[in-house]
Amino acid sequence: MNKPLRLFLVDDELPALMRLQDLLGDCAPECPHVIVGTATNGITALPQIAEHEIDVVILDIQMPQMSGIEVARKLLNLSRPPMVIFATAFEDYGVAAFDVRAVDYLLKPIRTERLLAALKRVLELRHNPGEASAAAPVNDGARSHFSVSERGRVHLIPVSEARFLKAEQKYITLRTHDREYLLEDSLTKLEDEFGSKFVRIHRNCLVSRDSIAGFERATINGSDGHWVVILRDVPERLPVSRRQQHVIKEFKKGHDG
Repeated sequence: MNKPLRLFLVDDELPALMRLQDLLGDCAPECPHVIVGTATNGITALPQIAEHEIDVVILDIQMPQMSGIEVARKLLNLSRPPMVIFATAFEDYGVAAFDVRAVDYLLKPIRTERLLAALKRVLELRHNPGEASAAAPVNDGARSHFSVSERGRVHLIPVSEARFLKAEQKYITLRTHDREYLLEDSLTKLEDEFGSKFVRIHRNCLVSRDSIAGFERATINGSDGHWVVILRDVPERLPVSRRQQHVIKEFKKGHDG
């Protein structure tokens, strides 16, 4: 039987702390735990966490004096760092949370089932501690993940898993091997940032260079002679505009050479 998780809660708003404790009470039947302590700012939280053996800190991000990201970064220096679950009303910190090895990132208002899923993730990592470090390496400063908000959850998608980025209306479709995600971003900005990893094949599409298997002729809208890109492990065939057909020559030259 699992030992109860030892939790520490940090939020600068007392109502949020009280609601979190209520939600944890709802999770208790499936995930036994003990709330070792609470704090309303990072400065008072740090010595208390260091003094006790804590399994996981549930931590707000936007707090006065010291942000939750700063607190989590300092926790990494402890001899036995606790795992961190961020609980915040802001979705913009997903990649920063990854940088400090957060186990999960919950958007307020927090739902019981999401909190329970995060706690179960902590239990899994407690049994397989090597997985925690493998899942969240220290970032070297370059953006290595896309941050995607979806139904109250923030997904961190490794840049290396993106097969293509396609502009559709006001969103960008990010395609991985398994599925699609929607990004609120600019294709031009993404091209500027990831030009070494992605190549533009059309005014509305960037394709991962490593995912390109080749090119072929195809009929599009009843018209012959169009080029499309073939990707290694997704079925989509994406059109190459006439303006970008130099990409085909560069690909062929690179593989012939």
